[in-house]
Amino acid sequence: MTWTIPPQDGRVAVVTGANGGLGLATATALAGAGAHVVMAARDQAKARAARDRVLAEHPGASLEVVPLDLGSLDSVARAAAEIQAAHPVVDLLINNAGVMAMPYRQTSDGFESQLGINHLGHWALTAHLLPAVLRAPAARVVTLTSGAQHMGRPLDPSLRRKYGPWRAYADSKLADRHFAQGLDRQFRAAGAPAMALTAHPGLTNSDLQSHTVAEGGGGLSGRFFLFLTRTTGMSVAQGALCPLRAATDPQATGGTMYGPRWSSAGPPVRRCLIRPGSDRAIATLWSMSRRLTGLDIDVAQALAAARP
Repeated sequence: MTWTIPPQDGRVAVVTGANGGLGLATATALAGAGAHVVMAARDQAKARAARDRVLAEHPGASLEVVPLDLGSLDSVARAAAEIQAAHPVVDLLINNAGVMAMPYRQTSDGFESQLGINHLGHWALTAHLLPAVLRAPAARVVTLTSGAQHMGRPLDPSLRRKYGPWRAYADSKLADRHFAQGLDRQFRAAGAPAMALTAHPGLTNSDLQSHTVAEGGGGLSGRFFLFLTRTTGMSVAQGALCPLRAATDPQATGGTMYGPRWSSAGPPVRRCLIRPGSDRAIATLWSMSRRLTGLDIDVAQALAAARP
């Protein structure tokens, strides 16, 4: 089975981590299909170089670069304000950026870095951009998860679990999936013209594994997965088809997940949710995320504010 991205002319897409890897491949495909792409990334020099790469491939592409550090709630707020000032309507929000199996570190707000960057930063960005998303006629919010979600556990409200790099990564990726499921439930309950989905890219040879090893994370497993992805992994263009299909396939439905047909590789297809999110896990995630960031995601309230 083959799948290609449909035309995206006139749509505004925000892609986090668009300066490399899957984010850059996602931004390139969306720009090539006609969308205006906001490349939100921390490393601005790398982001500008990435923008030039997209323009070299698609000379007529519409792009802009916005500084975004998901490890800083202040940076997230500034990025969202800049995006909304230029784009009161956001059609696609691709929560792509992330880190994997890193040594224990904290964000500037004092959160464990994998939870802070992979989930809480995207929670905050989505909360800030929610009015713009809800002004779109058929918006989608796509959050990237991973096969590691199957090893994750719902977040502990005390945040006192013993730290393990891979355990923390798995927990953050399960949180990403629960976030998308909970957000889609709110969209449906409020009658909002939007959907939330998840996607996982399987075994893709992106920057993620090399960054983990370069930062001293992952131990022997990190070096093993780096070797595996370099020798057998899909290209970033292939891996990006999973979030792209979740974001743009007219037949996609909210609350679902897209991934490679054969788990680690293959064309993008709808995947079964082997561990469906429980009401309790999603409610706990909402309560914790709201408490830690000071930001709520209430679709019904935001929808009322977004309407003229």
